This record gives sequence, C-alpha cells and structure tokens, in this order.
Amino acid sequence: MTGLQDRLTPEQVEEFGREMDAIRQRIVADLGKEDVDYIHTVIRTQRALEVVGRSLLFAGFFPPAWVAGVGTLSLAKILDNMEIGHNVMHGQYDWTRDPALSSQRFEWDNVAPAENWRHSHNYMHHTYTNILDKDRDVGYGILRIDPDQKWHPYYLGNPAYAVVLAFIFQWGVMLHDLEFDRIVKGERTWADTKEVRERMLRKAARQVGKDYVLFPALTGPLAPLTFLGNATANVVRNLWAFSIIFCGHFPADVESFTEEETENETRGQWYLRQILGSANITGGPLFHILTGNLSHQIEHHLFPDIPARRYPQIAGEVRAICRKYGLPYNTGPLHRQLASVAKKIVKLALPWNGRPREEKSTTLDEDRQRLAAA
Repeated sequence: MTGLQDRLTPEQVEEFGREMDAIRQRIVADLGKEDVDYIHTVIRTQRALEVVGRSLLFAGFFPPAWVAGVGTLSLAKILDNMEIGHNVMHGQYDWTRDPALSSQRFEWDNVAPAENWRHSHNYMHHTYTNILDKDRDVGYGILRIDPDQKWHPYYLGNPAYAVVLAFIFQWGVMLHDLEFDRIVKGERTWADTKEVRERMLRKAARQVGKDYVLFPALTGPLAPLTFLGNATANVVRNLWAFSIIFCGHFPADVESFTEEETENETRGQWYLRQILGSANITGGPLFHILTGNLSHQIEHHLFPDIPARRYPQIAGEVRAICRKYGLPYNTGPLHRQLASVAKKIVKLALPWNGRPREEKSTTLDEDRQRLAAA
C-alpha cells in the first residue's frame, strides 16, 4: 500500500497478518456448543421480550404499561437487529448447519431485505472497508464523512441529513441499495435496480403491515396507541443502530484509503486496513450484547464471520499486537466516540475542511508518539 508503507515494513505487515490469522484459526477451531447455546439463548430472550412488549401494549390505556411495552419492544428490536440479525446474516453460525441460523435463509425485523443487505454490507463494505468510491457505507451516499470526499454545496446540510438518517435509519439502509448517487452520475440506470426494488417493496410491505396495520388492529380501540408504540420502538432501534454503527466507523483518526493504495493488497495489508479504518466503544457485558458486539468494530472488521460473542475474548490480544507494532487502536466510551462523529459531520459540512490525500498518512514514529501521549 503506497500510502501506508511508512507504518510498517513489508516483513512486519506480513508477520502482523500471520498473527491475526493465528487468532482466527484458534477461535474457529474452538467453536462449539457454547456458541450455539449462546445464540439460542439470545433468540429466546428476544422472542420473550417481543411477546411481553406487544402484550403490554394491549393495556396501553394505562400509561406505565404503554411505556413498559414500548421499552421492552425496543429492546426486542435492538436484539433482533444487532446481536441476532446482523451476526447470523454474516454467516457467523453457518458452521452449525442449522437452517434457523443460516445466513442465506435468515430474515430480520427490518425493512431492508436480507438479500440486498448481504450484498451491500457483507460483500461491498467488508471487502472494501473505507476505500473511497468502493465502500458505499462511507457517507451512505448522503453525508460527507471523510475530508477526502470532494465538497459540494449540498453538504452544507450535512448535520440535518445525519439527524434525519438517524431517525429513519432502517429506511436509509434499505434505500442505500438503490445507489441513487450512481444513478445520478449515470453509472447505473433505474432499470438496473428492478430486482432490488422488488425485494424492497415486498419487505417494506410486510414490515409496515405488521407494525402499523396488523398489531394495532389486534388492540381494537387502542390501535392509535399501539401504532404510536410500534413507531416509537422502531425509532429507538434506529437511533441506537445509527449511533453504534457510526461510532464504529467514523470517529476522529479513523482512516480512509484510495483504490490505488489498496491495489494488489496482501492478506496482511487487508488486516492492517481494518485496524486503521475502525473504532471500538468501551462498555460492560450488557452494553456489548445490545450493540451486537459491534462495540468491538475493530475485531468485527478483522473477523466478520466469527461469532461476535468471541470479540471481547480476543480484543485484549488484538490491542496488544497493535501496541507491539506501534499501530493505533481507536477506542473510547460511547459519549466520546459519538461526540467525535458529530463534530466531524458538522466540520465537514464546510468547504474549507478538506484535506489533500498526501497529508493524510502518518509515519510509524508519529503514531507511536501519539499513542504515548494518549
């Protein structure tokens, strides 16, 4: 990688890659009953929370019951989205050969169709992590989130776009697959999106029918309150998912790359890109579960198809290896990472906050000095 060659020697990069491979091989060899029991426990918990939440909404005329119902249903949707759906669809449990845990069969409680998401996220994002013009998750085709993105007057609305996206995040993820920006540039036609659009419409119709027609109707005269309760739970889940995902990808010091930098990339260089292009969030065990362990975004980018429950087990080892090679390991509490993301979104709305690419990379010595000062 021409833009990163000063960080490590070629020999160090490949040795770094071998150490990452060794972690992966050890975890894969150790997968077994505990991992299966864990995900089944999470699934049972999620289903119980959904039943309790929706049941409480039948007593929605009593305000505490409505609030408890919304809170419980919000937790159920967060678990389904983060710890179950995201991780199962990554193929983290394909090794079990359990049809209920198959990445190709699983469908989540989200308007974004699983088939579309597997392409845009599993393939495009995790293959081309933070490569400008390849990883479409950089800004989601809406935001200027990296100083190397060319400024346009449209980006003056950056903060407003981010707030709207946070509230409707599941819809933003769904529409992301249409690749509107490529259509506008003439790189893709509307006709090219036919199959994607058909899947989107079918899935959105099922989700809207379930949350805003069927379940409200079942509560009879309480239908408006149930409608509002379901909408609130979806917004809570959207805000949570947006916060966790953006904190894992876009805080200060998370780097981006050009296609030229990553041309003919070796396995070790791919691992190095994942480290430099990710950030973690500190917290306790329950916090990590509710994030789908995407609070360990660095480990997830390194090993996306390993069960996420394993990330806390290896995080210390990954961090120690980064320290050994003088590499940054970006981590911090949620409020700090979120503030960093918010600051970047506001800052990059302005035209003078860009950066020539040749000024982006730091040397190994500079990284070590920054780590020592932290």
